Amino acid sequence: MSRFLQIHPEDNVVVCLEPMTKGEKISLSSGEEITLLEDVNAGHKVAIRDISENENVIKYGYAIGHATNDIKTGSWVHTHDIKTNLEGILDYKYEPNADDISAKLSRMGSKNSTFEGFVRANGKVGIRNEVWIIPTVGCVNNIATALAKVANPYVKGSVDEVVAFTHNYGCSQTGDDQEHTRTILSDLVNHPNAGGVLVLGLGCENSNIDVLKPYIGEVDESRVKFLVCQESDDEMEDGLKLLKEIIDVASNDKRETVSASNLIIGLKCGGSDGFSGITANPLVGRISDRIIENGGTSILTEVPEMFGAETILMNRCKDEATFKDTVNMINGFKEYFTKQGEPIYENPSPGNKAGGITTLEDKSLGCTQKSGDYPVMKVLEYGERTDEKGLNLLCAPGNDLCAATALASSGAQIVLFTTGRGTPFACPVPTMKIASNNVIADKKSNWIDFRAGQILEGKSFEQLTDELYDKILRTASGEKLKSEIAGFHDMAIWKRGVTL
Repeated sequence: MSRFLQIHPEDNVVVCLEPMTKGEKISLSSGEEITLLEDVNAGHKVAIRDISENENVIKYGYAIGHATNDIKTGSWVHTHDIKTNLEGILDYKYEPNADDISAKLSRMGSKNSTFEGFVRANGKVGIRNEVWIIPTVGCVNNIATALAKVANPYVKGSVDEVVAFTHNYGCSQTGDDQEHTRTILSDLVNHPNAGGVLVLGLGCENSNIDVLKPYIGEVDESRVKFLVCQESDDEMEDGLKLLKEIIDVASNDKRETVSASNLIIGLKCGGSDGFSGITANPLVGRISDRIIENGGTSILTEVPEMFGAETILMNRCKDEATFKDTVNMINGFKEYFTKQGEPIYENPSPGNKAGGITTLEDKSLGCTQKSGDYPVMKVLEYGERTDEKGLNLLCAPGNDLCAATALASSGAQIVLFTTGRGTPFACPVPTMKIASNNVIADKKSNWIDFRAGQILEGKSFEQLTDELYDKILRTASGEKLKSEIAGFHDMAIWKRGVTL
């Protein structure tokens, strides 16, 4: 294997696949030999020709920023000599490849794999049969956690476990924040991975149970129950009684063979590094395509990490109306930043930079590869549940917990989470950690579920796509992920406004 990679023929930088030292030679496919002028860490970039001040630095075949000074051939190229090209809110033009979009639309649903899932009364399919405790307000978080602890010994049959999803909101919120809390909570109550739900309220909160019920809609009263703690003489006794009743019903649920067209996967990355856009993200993009070819759905979010690569997504929109929705999502998110008095392009994170990502364009061009090649079918508002097969775009921030919770809220039964730095968290649905490099996969084997870094060892994308897709089907059929085995479950609601 080569020790460096030129991702695209037009790139004027290469990525080091392992640490390299000053004086080492790089032999390009053109036959030219380059000498490194300084030490360079794995995942970082080296100039393969002279780059003049203000000239664009090219990676993935696209500009990832411009040089802030003259860069000599063989130099390390990073934050000290590149600046983003991005600024302000932009005008966009829809320039699709109509023939390519038409060809891909014709292949959606052309394959038919299966998995073993739980078919719910409304036709939705769950990949887990958990009992969830959903607090309406953060004031009852500790009661929810305590109830889950005392109820789990009563789990039986096909019920996986009782899980409490605590959060900080449900009261003292205004405007859209309050609406978003109600929407996210009602989405989770209706999620097919839950065989039953206890909605746990305090009684005096803004988003109390009576307020929340219209958002939730009609429910199976044997599976969804409500408890107002202020109205109960002993909320622990009453809560445990209700949970036992839910467990009794859900324990009889059985897995059955269903089409993979029922799968909805969330696409997320976090703690990215210089290998994320080379291994894990393009691998997940191939999985997204595979899911769509089997009639399923994928959802891409992290809007701030589309900046700089958004036109690629826009030109894959199925029609001009979807293109306009994408433009509104992108520019609307930029306006959200400016209204808060924050710079639009304050990204990447310190960990991203340490891993070799230099600018937001660099990050976004790697991040959006998780979406694969199929057309964008729909743009979802925050908290909106998808009803469209194929690739969806979801309006949510880049923050790992907020974005992954939003994916679950929109209907994803599983989230594919690529990472180069590693993270232990899990969202309300199974969260599969896919490592971009083998160093983190070896070091944090208790976190990592799949090793995309095998691509750097010579395994083909085709082979790993088959292996990862098979693992996804096994996970959907009940195989537990590392975070599930560890008992990790997290959720976070996106806060944008005033807290009273």
